Amino acid sequence: MSTRKPFLLRIDDRVLEGVKRWADQDLRSLNAQVEFLLRESLRRAGRLPEPEDPNADRS
Repeated sequence: MSTRKPFLLRIDDRVLEGVKRWADQDLRSLNAQVEFLLRESLRRAGRLPEPEDPNADRS
């Protein structure tokens, strides 16, 4: 199981508001939405290692 680490993020107000709206529409927390977007971007770029358990990374 992967561990979660706190991370401070400085972000433009407009970007933050857009991600908040998107998170609300997807019924996710803001944190879960940011993590989802980062994971998807890494996956599409071929930079996300495969999880050890194929069911562990489902959102």
